[in-house]
Amino acid sequence: MPFLIRSFASRAQRLGRTALGPALMGPFLGAALVLLPALALAERVFVSNEKDNTVSVIDGETLEVVETIKVGRRPRAMAFSSDGSQLFVAVGDDEAIDMIDLESLEVVSSLSSGEDPEVIRVDPNRSYVYVSNEDDNIVSVLDYEQRRLVTEIPVGVEPEGVGISPDGKWLIATTETSNMAHIVDLEAMEAVHHRLMGARPRHAEFTADGSEAWVSAEVGATVSILDMQETFDVAHTIRFDVPGVPRETVQAVGVALTSDGRYGFVALGPSNRVAVIDQQSYEVLDYLLVGQRVWHLALNADESRLYTTNGVSGDVTVIDVDDLEAIRSIPVGRFPWGVVVEP
Repeated sequence: MPFLIRSFASRAQRLGRTALGPALMGPFLGAALVLLPALALAERVFVSNEKDNTVSVIDGETLEVVETIKVGRRPRAMAFSSDGSQLFVAVGDDEAIDMIDLESLEVVSSLSSGEDPEVIRVDPNRSYVYVSNEDDNIVSVLDYEQRRLVTEIPVGVEPEGVGISPDGKWLIATTETSNMAHIVDLEAMEAVHHRLMGARPRHAEFTADGSEAWVSAEVGATVSILDMQETFDVAHTIRFDVPGVPRETVQAVGVALTSDGRYGFVALGPSNRVAVIDQQSYEVLDYLLVGQRVWHLALNADESRLYTTNGVSGDVTVIDVDDLEAIRSIPVGRFPWGVVVEP
């Protein structure tokens, strides 16, 4: 059951017990459930603003900023807790993970993360959050329920991206200076494969079935497709060349993949474009114009919309996935970096 529905139903049950009494609780809850289809359609989009030390909250219905949350210094990547009750934000200059309660929209706790945390991912099976510590050359493993450091996994120089397989078996850490993708066995908590990527690898994203991992390279302007079933080698390489745009501005950064295996989307940095890729043929289908210096992107729950963060123009572009068309620009804070949509 989606978190918003669970939350609403639990509130109805509490109100029925405390205010209405057992006799009226059933009819009240029944009436409340009539509203659930409308609530299920609602979505909140969270955007980290690197220079403002804030997280903007966008209402998915009105496509407007409805809340601004103060967080620590230099917020970048974000991830939801596995139960959907909290949002974690990597605040690099505070060397911590701020934990936001999604009901109150307030920072309720902060967890020490190691030096310069940048990208975080949550384990689908355990209360673990994985953190790339850029200055330490490690991936920290934190237990966010017990508020403790579990272990540290050595990787290459300047770890950046972190991707985790849907089954929670594999983690990929990209290292910018080493130009590597380090494949970590999460049972052993050890990097067991090391693969050379394009120059300055940034982001790692698994396909929905876990058979592939797409790794972007910022300076190389490529996406490498790793076979995650047999060889763990690069099986395909996608290159980008935007007509009429200087080659040096085409920088592959964020990646989002539809779960139906239809599209892959890649943010291309200062070229101000998002590449649309056929997931099956690896063919680049189109380049969509968005805001200035598009950095990261996220699909909503039903994958009808793609949200992109545009650092220099300070806005979020909303893309209609069916029409492959930008439909709205939403002003947020200064230098928006990360974006996630509430599950």
